[in-house]
Amino acid sequence: MSHEFSLTSIPDLNSRYDIYGAVHKGLRKAGCDLLGRLGTADFHNAEETGFLIEDLRHYLMLAASHVGHEDDHIHEALAAKGLSTTTLDEQHDDHRTAFRELEELVVAWENAWPLHKPACGRKLYLAFAAYIADDFAHMHEEETVTGPLLWRNFTDHEMLGIEMRIIASLSPEKSMAFMRIMIPAINPAERAALLGAMKKDAPPEVFQAVIDFAVRPALSVGDFAQLAGALQLAA
Repeated sequence: MSHEFSLTSIPDLNSRYDIYGAVHKGLRKAGCDLLGRLGTADFHNAEETGFLIEDLRHYLMLAASHVGHEDDHIHEALAAKGLSTTTLDEQHDDHRTAFRELEELVVAWENAWPLHKPACGRKLYLAFAAYIADDFAHMHEEETVTGPLLWRNFTDHEMLGIEMRIIASLSPEKSMAFMRIMIPAINPAERAALLGAMKKDAPPEVFQAVIDFAVRPALSVGDFAQLAGALQLAA
């Protein structure tokens, strides 16, 4: 799937509700981190690389879930207003094909003789790099083409409703997993806004679990201190 875009036509993304921003930032950062680890991995070392493969599978699970969330909620909302999602649907089909092919390459590495593991690992690295490149172009199109399409046809309140339905569809475990990749990827103001809304609306024990298991481990001491100050968190 080819993507064409101009860097001079990026809309003012601060002017309206951004349904894509935080999760896309999370997927970009986590994907880049994984790509770097795959590039430096010693694929001879099955034990060490096994942890990396586990993280890769976890990332691909989140990416596949994200594709499904967009299909079930954003694309359905667009279609309900008579707006075409054909291009987006085709790109998502390409993603699903990539997920299957990447899993096949993972299994090939797992089953390879020790002598052949480095070659299998290189194939996996190159395939994941190609997927990341395609996904980055796809996310750019969503944020600069589909985002403004949503703004023209939905109010901010309606888009917030779509996002709330996505969040409501997540299991607690998956919700926490998405928070773990989003929090270190977004900027301080975005963190404060996201977690400030959660502090206001979520049960206290849920909010505290997010702080303890998704936020604090993902941030530097300085970044967490800045966030704690903004949210007036207890020491």
